[in-house]
Amino acid sequence: MADKLALQQRRRARLRYQLRIKSGGRPRLSVFRSGKHIYAQVIDDKAGRTLASASTLEKAQRDSLRTGADKDAATTIGKLLAERALAAGVTEVVFDRGPYLYHGRVKALADGAREGGLSF
Repeated sequence: MADKLALQQRRRARLRYQLRIKSGGRPRLSVFRSGKHIYAQVIDDKAGRTLASASTLEKAQRDSLRTGADKDAATTIGKLLAERALAAGVTEVVFDRGPYLYHGRVKALADGAREGGLSF
């Protein structure tokens, strides 16, 4: 178990390093997924604050979604996050998938954010 966690941390650090080089000062769209939920936030690393966030734990989302751990929920959260980010004045972000593969729920969230108006 410790080896799996160490590998995840290495992948996350390697990706963050690449994003820092390529970001050009854009905010970062960070994704975290658990077995039951998915969370996303737009972070301004220079100021060290979160500009917008969304997750399947929010009351409105829990009532409207069948489950928080499927592609439909991830797409919905991506669209909601894009709406909130646009309201905060953010149109371009860098996508931080963390240690997760760009596949399944992570890809669905990214596609939902693009549909919502974010560009990356």
